[in-house]
Amino acid sequence: MSDTYALVLFNFVIAGILALDLGVFHRRAHRISFREAAAWSVFWVGLSGLFCVLIYLWRGSGPALEYITSDILQKSLSVDNVFLFVLIFGALAVPSRLQHRVLFWGVLGAILLRAGFIAGGLALIGESRWMFYIFGGFLVVTGIKLLKQHGPAMNPNDNIVVRLARKIFPVTGDYEGSAFFVRKDRRWAVTPLFLALLLIEAADLLLAADSIPASFAISRDPFIVYSSNIMALLGLRAMYFLLAGVLSRLRYLSAGLSVLLIFVGVKMLVAEFVKLPVWFSLPVICAILGVAVGASLWADRRDEARRGERRIMAEENLF
Repeated sequence: MSDTYALVLFNFVIAGILALDLGVFHRRAHRISFREAAAWSVFWVGLSGLFCVLIYLWRGSGPALEYITSDILQKSLSVDNVFLFVLIFGALAVPSRLQHRVLFWGVLGAILLRAGFIAGGLALIGESRWMFYIFGGFLVVTGIKLLKQHGPAMNPNDNIVVRLARKIFPVTGDYEGSAFFVRKDRRWAVTPLFLALLLIEAADLLLAADSIPASFAISRDPFIVYSSNIMALLGLRAMYFLLAGVLSRLRYLSAGLSVLLIFVGVKMLVAEFVKLPVWFSLPVICAILGVAVGASLWADRRDEARRGERRIMAEENLF
């Protein structure tokens, strides 16, 4: 099977899954529970694993390893999206039952945006090899900046896209069910839900500048880069509902993702001089994430123990 036919088939399957998702499983707006989010997360991870097996049977172990490494990298970097989603939904007070609808259309738009970015990035690298070093340097600088910021910096209320939308369209004062547009006084107006959608797209546009060049450090195969990005995006909604409530406990995760960007950037910068095999990247990525999560959980337990000790001491002082 040629790459063109494989790409068409892949997009056809993804379109079918998205249609089932919106038209059947989430036809009615409702609050996504932790159990439902966990079930969908298992489904998307399992689908990624099945796709990796198909690539192995089709192309062999090398491309399969590239895919699974890029997939894990993209899923890891997607946590930054979750941070921003929490900020956006909190700033606009988006009801929990409507958040899935916003994320569905946001992810659909992100798929189209990233397809264009990937095609453009691969074309630039193919025409000018020095672009590979620019991408690597950009990732290193971005990782260092995020490390200093201790997390993604974005104020939803100051976003230029939202300010422009408010100037062009009247905005309703409250949510109008699950509608993005409503007709008021013979004039179309946008709802705050549409502003949330614009911010979701702006957030992915911001973070795609990091995640797509990072994929190029793992593989320059257009199909591998594209499919791993899309599969990570498809699982992003479930990841949000799964992690949104525990992000405050993962205090070092953002720092770990920053180190991850720095590692991938350095890998791109030295690729011409030091040939690091793909299998080397996978355990390093997993180790960075494991250390960040482990350190966060340890610090959270330590702080909880200290709070318990202070409560006991306060109670003893009362007597």
